[in-house]
Amino acid sequence: FIDIDSSIEKENSMVIKKIFEKKGEIFFRKEEEKQTLKYLQKKNCIIALGGGAFINNILRKEILKKNISIWLDINIKTLNRRVSFSKKRPLLNAEDYKKKIEEIYADRKPIYKLANYRIACNNLSKNDIAEKIIIL
Repeated sequence: FIDIDSSIEKENSMVIKKIFEKKGEIFFRKEEEKQTLKYLQKKNCIIALGGGAFINNILRKEILKKNISIWLDINIKTLNRRVSFSKKRPLLNAEDYKKKIEEIYADRKPIYKLANYRIACNNLSKNDIAEKIIIL
């Protein structure tokens, strides 16, 4: 199991929020692309991407060409609840983070729909989601 955000944090010796603050989103996206492309070469692994990675045309094409992609979809209400507990997401540091979530979700949803599979995760436990992934 490879979590790309964790890998980026380890490589840069700082959390994502600090990377955004000190080096900017463009730097982060380049690191995200580099790390993801590196791990996509591995066999028999699960790679957890951050929300913006699949938006990257290079990554998306590579993922769809050689791998199985799964969109873990949740509704806006659930997203808002989860984000209210976490201050780790730099794109949501806006005063009206709920509006920002809606904008990001609306922008990304058409691209997320390109994934091979979609699992609606609104009322599912982590174990339920894992079982659905295994069945795929």
